[in-house]
Amino acid sequence: MFLVVPNIAYAMHIMEGFLPAIWSILWTALAVPFLIRGFFNIQKTVIHEPKLKMLLGLAGAFVFVLSALKIPSVTGSCSHPTGVGLGAILFGPTTMSVIGCIVLLFQALLLAHGGITTLGANTFSMGVVGPLVSYGVFHLLKNTGRPRWLALFLAASLGNLSTYVTTSFQLALAFPSETGGVIFSLTKFLGVFVLTQVPLAISEGILTVFIFNQLTVYSSNELRELSLLPKEHTHV
Repeated sequence: MFLVVPNIAYAMHIMEGFLPAIWSILWTALAVPFLIRGFFNIQKTVIHEPKLKMLLGLAGAFVFVLSALKIPSVTGSCSHPTGVGLGAILFGPTTMSVIGCIVLLFQALLLAHGGITTLGANTFSMGVVGPLVSYGVFHLLKNTGRPRWLALFLAASLGNLSTYVTTSFQLALAFPSETGGVIFSLTKFLGVFVLTQVPLAISEGILTVFIFNQLTVYSSNELRELSLLPKEHTHV
C-alpha cells in the first residue's frame, strides 16, 4: 500500500535534495569549523595516545549502528537514536563531529539514509549540536557532584533530543508556514518526531549508561587516560 499510495515522510536524517541550495550551503559552512577542529583532535589522539584507537573505533561503530536504526512513527516520520553522546563524553564534541560526518556519509552512500547535498545540515544537527549538548550536560552534572549514571543518562538523552530539535529548526527555517511562519512550522516538525524520539532518547540514555559501565570493566585503563575514572573506581 505504501508503494501504491506514497506519503511524504520526514526523517531525522534530512533526505537528499530536500533542502534548498542556500540552506544546504549555510549548514555546511557552519559545520566545517567543527570538522577541522575535530580532525586535529583525532590526529592528536591517534599519534600521541594510540592505545585509545580501539575506543575511538568503538565510539564510531556505536554511532553508525544506532543512527542507522530507523524507527517508523504513526505520524509518517521515522526517528532513530544517534549514539553521539557516548563518544562526546569520551573524546569531546568536535571529535564526534568528524565521526558523525563520516557515519552520515556512509549511510547516505550505502543505505540511502540522508543525502550528499544535505550532509552539512545533518552533520550540524547530529555531529555538532548533539555532541556539544551531551558533552556540556555531562561535565556540568559531573562537576556539581551528581551521580555519574545520572550525568551519562541525561547527557545521552538530551544530546539525542537536541539533534531532533535542531533538525526541526532546520526544516522550519527552510519551509516556513505561509500563515504562521517559522514558529508554526517548527511546532509542526517537532510534533512529527516527538512520539518516537522521546522514548528513543530515554532508551539511548539507558544504553549509554550500560555501555559505559561495561567500559569501566574492560577498558578502565583507557578511561583513566581520558580522566573519566579516578585511580580507584566503582561501577555507575
